[in-house]
Amino acid sequence: MSGCGEPAVIERVAAADERGLWTLMILSLLMAFASISTDIYLPAMPTMGAALHARPGTVELTISGYLIGFSLGQLFWGPLSDRIGRRLPIALGMVLFIVGAAGCAFSNSVEVMVAWRAVQAIGACAGVTLARAIVRDLYSGARAAQMMSTLMIVTAIAPLLGPSVGGLVLQVASWRTIFEVLVVVGLVTLGLLATLPETLPASQRVREPLARVFGTYAMLLRQPRLLGYLGVGGFLYGGIFAYVAGTPFAYITYHHVAARHYGILFALGSIGIMAMNFFNVRLVGRLGSDRLMRIGAVGAGVMGLWVALAAWTDWGGLAGLVVPLFLYISCTGLIAANAITGALNLFPEVAGSVSALIGATQFGTGILGSAFVGSFADGTPRPLGSCMALFGVTCTLSAVLLVRPGAGRNA
Repeated sequence: MSGCGEPAVIERVAAADERGLWTLMILSLLMAFASISTDIYLPAMPTMGAALHARPGTVELTISGYLIGFSLGQLFWGPLSDRIGRRLPIALGMVLFIVGAAGCAFSNSVEVMVAWRAVQAIGACAGVTLARAIVRDLYSGARAAQMMSTLMIVTAIAPLLGPSVGGLVLQVASWRTIFEVLVVVGLVTLGLLATLPETLPASQRVREPLARVFGTYAMLLRQPRLLGYLGVGGFLYGGIFAYVAGTPFAYITYHHVAARHYGILFALGSIGIMAMNFFNVRLVGRLGSDRLMRIGAVGAGVMGLWVALAAWTDWGGLAGLVVPLFLYISCTGLIAANAITGALNLFPEVAGSVSALIGATQFGTGILGSAFVGSFADGTPRPLGSCMALFGVTCTLSAVLLVRPGAGRNA
């Protein structure tokens, strides 16, 4: 598990810069699969529920099922990639994604769809997890944070377009066609993987038996500073997935927004993420990634409380809900890249495992957020507001209490 020498680092970074735009495009596409797989069918959720004769609140379980598969799957792909490299696990994951998407297209009940969504997620998470590890293979420090933010600027286009594309598909075809589109996207991505270079040389791979490699998690989970980074990103994403699960019904059902217009409101968050990631790229070298992350975390806490106030009082109507939701989601641009980079920089020798823990935490809290909104659905935005306040405040507390300036890695 020893690190590589300086010449090897320079050689890999030079290769990355030479093919930077193409590699960046592929990594962005891989990281976008988390959004692509869910955002594109959000406008179809009410239609799906009616077509599958689902009980109120059960369609949201297709998101929860996806998050369970996404969260647990990362814990497998991360250590596997530390041992055998990045490319093969990504390709295997893409095959599972394609199979899962096809299964969703032919589902005849919500229960069956939840199962296929889990399969789809286990496959999709391989690319997301290992794209982060690939960035850490090639870069470190502020440069890694800049590259991670650049990736997130590009991947923010997926949620920007996803709901709109799903709404357009619904105008000309059924909701099943949306999942058929995902099959095609998976096949195209699988073909592009042939051009992705392997970034983890054999000399740097973990040589211990795979069963022992999984024991790395026990060591990592004893590191308070790492837990702080995991908490900041994880609790943020709990609120984000409450937003994903709750806004179709808060906007379309409660505030009577047309399904074709829902994508426009949803896209506002992506615009905010791109804008804040742009500022993060410009400022991280001067202010530091931890400071910017804490600023974003405090913002998420304040915005979460504002969402709850608007949801419970109906203050401001639709606009009163949209504005704080937009600002909460925008905070992702200051939090996600910096929290991920901070965690990866603590243990670069097992970047795959750390990346897996990052993703598992994010999507694990996402399970709680989406399940909370579905379980307490009452036809109002109140469950959404309460959930986002809870996760926003805990995000703030993680940044303030656990990621303190000057604290280092524990032995």
